[in-house]
Parts: sequence; C-alpha cells; structure tokens
Amino acid sequence: MKKILLYYLRPYYWRMTGGFLIKFIGTIMDLCLPWILAYMIDTVIPGKEKSQIYLWGVLMIICSVFALTFNIIANRMASKVARDTTEQIRHDLFTKITYLSNRQTDGFTKPSLISRLTTDTYHVHQMLGRIQRLGVRAPILVIGGILVTLTLDPVLTLVLISVMPFIVWITFSVSRKSIPLYTDLQQSVDQFVRLIREDMAGIRVIKALSKTDYEKQKFDVINQEVVQKERTAGITMAAVNPCMNLLLNFGLVFVILAGAYRVQMGASEVGKILAFLTYFTIILNAMMNISKMFIIISKAVASANRIVEVIETEEDMQIEPKAETIKKESAYLIFDHVTFSYNKVEPNLSDIYFSLKKGETLGIIGATGSGKSTIAQLLMRFYDPDQGTIYIEGEDIRTIPFSVLRKKFGVVFQNDTMFEDSILENIRLGRDLSFQEVQRSVEYARAKEFVEEEGRGYDNTLSIRGANLSGGQKQRIFIARALAARPNILILDDSSSALDYKTDAFLRKELREHFQTTTTILIAQRISSIMQSDHILVLEEGRMIGYGTHSELMKTCSVYREIRNSQMGKEERISDAV
Repeated sequence: MKKILLYYLRPYYWRMTGGFLIKFIGTIMDLCLPWILAYMIDTVIPGKEKSQIYLWGVLMIICSVFALTFNIIANRMASKVARDTTEQIRHDLFTKITYLSNRQTDGFTKPSLISRLTTDTYHVHQMLGRIQRLGVRAPILVIGGILVTLTLDPVLTLVLISVMPFIVWITFSVSRKSIPLYTDLQQSVDQFVRLIREDMAGIRVIKALSKTDYEKQKFDVINQEVVQKERTAGITMAAVNPCMNLLLNFGLVFVILAGAYRVQMGASEVGKILAFLTYFTIILNAMMNISKMFIIISKAVASANRIVEVIETEEDMQIEPKAETIKKESAYLIFDHVTFSYNKVEPNLSDIYFSLKKGETLGIIGATGSGKSTIAQLLMRFYDPDQGTIYIEGEDIRTIPFSVLRKKFGVVFQNDTMFEDSILENIRLGRDLSFQEVQRSVEYARAKEFVEEEGRGYDNTLSIRGANLSGGQKQRIFIARALAARPNILILDDSSSALDYKTDAFLRKELREHFQTTTTILIAQRISSIMQSDHILVLEEGRMIGYGTHSELMKTCSVYREIRNSQMGKEERISDAV
C-alpha cells in the first residue's frame, strides 16, 4: 500500500492538494448552514427585521450553492486522480506480468494474475476515489461539527464527545481483523477465476462428454467457498455500522434529554438545540461514511499488497555479461549437457547434448512427458537450465537480450493461441510484415486453399481460440505465423498432429525448398514427420536414449525401432513419394 501512496500518487500531489482545498471550503459551507439557521431562529427572527431575515436567507443560499459547486468540482478532480493512477498501476502491472519468467508465472498462477489485474485494481481505484471524497469531507464534518457545537453549547458537546472513543476503538479493532479476511477471500477468488477460465475454454468438451453436472458440482464447491469467506469478511465489517448506530443513538438520547433540561432551566435556546441536533445528524452520517470507507480501505489494502507483490518481484532471469564466443564444430546451435527440473526435485531433462549446423533439422520424438516441449522452452529461455549451457552462434543464450534472442525464433507451440482478430493479424501479430510476406507464409504453410480459394479472405475475423476453424486449419495458420518473419530457428512442437499425412508431407517439402538456411526443431509423434531430419533425438523420461539419423537409429535404438514398427507403413510411403 505504501508504494501506491508514495509512488503512484506522487505525480498528482498538487492536484490532490487543490482538490482537498476545494473540498475543505465546500464542507465548511455545509457546516455554516445549521449555525446560520440557529442564529436566525434565536436572534434575527425575534428582532422582526425583514431586511436581516432576507440577508441571512440569501447568505444560506450562497453557502448552499458554494457547497454544492465546490463539492462537485472536488469530486470530479478526485475521480480523475483515481482514474489516472489506476491506469498507470494497471499498465505497470500488465507490463510486469508480460516480463515474468515462466517459473514466476507458474508460482503466481495465471488466474491469480488475472484477478490482480482486474478485481484488485478495481478495489484500489475505489479506495483512491473514496478517500479523496469521503476521506476529506467526513473527518472535517466530524471535527468541524464538534468545534461548532462547542460554540453553541459546550455541555451538550461533551455528551456527544463521550461516545467517540468507543466508536474509534470498534472501527480500529474490526478493520484490523478484516484485512487478512479480504486477503484470504481474494485467494479464493483466484481459484474461482481459474475454474471459470478452464470451463469456458473447455465448454465444448464438457458438453460432448456430458460432464455438465460434474462441472456444476465443482463450481458449487468453489462458489460456496468464496461466498463463505465473503460472508465472514462481510459479517466482520458489518458489525461496525450497528455498533456505531447504537452508540451514536445513545448519545443522541442523552443530548435531547440534557438539551430539554437546559432549555427548561434557561441555560440554552431552542435554535441552538435545533442546530445541535442537525450537527449531530451530520456527525452521525459522517461517522457512517467513515465506517464504509474503512471497509473499502480494508479491501484495497489487501488488493494493493497483492498488486505490489507482483510489481516488486525481481526478475529471476537476468541478462548475464558477455562471455567469450566459442566455436565448436562450426555448430550454430548447441545444447551442452543440459539438465533441468521444473520442481527442482526430479529432473525433467538429464544431460541432454546435441549440436546443429545452420540450416540443419533436428527431429525430437518420445513418449508423452519425456521432455520434448521442455527443450523448446529452454531454447527460447522461458526457463534457465539447472546445469549445462545453451549456445546460439557461439553465444550463451543467457547473455543475449530477450528481444534479440526471441526474434531469432519462429515457433508453433503444442497448445498455441488464436486471437479474436482477422487471419492477417493472427499471422502478422503486430510485427512489421508486409502483406506479401504474409501471403507467402500462408502458401508455404499449405493454408492458401482455405484462406484464399474458399473465400474466407485475410480480413475474415476468427473466433476466440479459432473456434470457427478446424484443427488442421488452425495448425496451418500457426505455422504460417511462425514462417512469416523467416526466422533463424524454427520450432514446430507437434504442429502437424491435426494434419493429414499428405499435407504434412507437402509442408515438410516446402520447408526443405524455401527455408534451407533455417535451423529447424521438429517435435513430433509421427516417424514420418522427422525421419528425413539431419539428426533425430529420442527421449525417454527426460533422458537421451538415441541420437542419429533415421537409418542409424533403426539399427541402434530399440525404442525408436519399436515406434517405427508400431506406426503404419503408408506414412513412410507418402513421405518418400514426396
């Protein structure tokens, strides 16, 4: 919370000061009205001078207009400060999230980051707005009201003040308990968002497998958890208002009794008692607003801590100083005895070594969970290896800036993302690519048939996740996206699983003919997709159990031979024919 107040609000200190001053003047005008009314009842009206009555009446109207105008201006200024500050917080938070390493993203979890970027920033926005409006007005009304009542009747003021310490103690005690409750609530909301995100993404699968009731039960469980924690936090904070009402109403009863007694004894006047009751009502409403503000502040403090936790997270993948460039077997890309573990307990890759010359192709094959995709993640430095080094053009990738490193790659991930945009923008993806370059990549990816010839067109808008495309069509768009910038290194991670054998074979032919200088990593389940690669790496439980060409592995690697024999022979015939 300290960072929000000291860093993000700093550019608006002068504007806030001006807003506070305007709000202060408007609030003072409000406080003047009951005093003027009391003076008119006790002094002006008994004098029966119409000019004085009109004069003080006009003065009340002027105070009312000033109070209304100044409060509106101050509220508009407060809203602008809250809006601009929250905009900057969202910008910095989103920027930080985009630069978090995969390990850090896994630690925070994506639903939690979404919740921090939406719900938590909303709570901070609410707090910044309310604290500038009520945070100035309410205390002034309370303090100013008490000071004015002292001038009217000090004895009655002491009766009012006697209940204030109890109100302050209740507000402080409840607020201190509520912040941990709201923090816990937001963590449950993170899980709630995760479940909704998963269900919305997999709604067709849920319906297809008739698992709607099962997902409803899961939703009910997490929904009830959120409701329960929200109820607990709400009940805790809800205790403030009734307790304040009770204390203030007791005070009001004592004020009325004492006031009636003092009027009867001639120690006070009716106008003063009327004004005193008006001030008491003002103070009561101000105290209620302060209690509401504490609820908002409690939520905002919990949310601000979660936001700052992300923003102040230090990058765990620094760009290291340049080391001496190595030359090893004239290799363009080297995986030098790399070991890596996601959980730092069991290795997901163990002592992986291979080297590729520029333009060579490496095929990677193995069972599910053998570490194939992990190699791609390490190559693009989404994670750093625990042991070993990865070199590109003789440079340790940890010494290459991320913007430079990742521009070298064109990649199709195993579970890639389609955006709700045109086909053209899904391929271009904000890069400085000409329309002709996009067209060529579509042709190389064998996607021209359904993009141009079936009348879809490059401006055709795709649904979220490409729901209006088939699996094979989506994969060809992904491949076109990867090829469009003519990358130095192309990674295709199981990118042909939804393609028929013929299209897959023609795609590999396009790569051989038009991307001869591109170093390619093919991760596949099909032997036909990788058998013509210059090198083939066979993985099993994160270990290399075979490395060589297709013919070499057929002789030396029993697992590779078993995979080959288990797949249909027609794959090889189609591949050889092409």
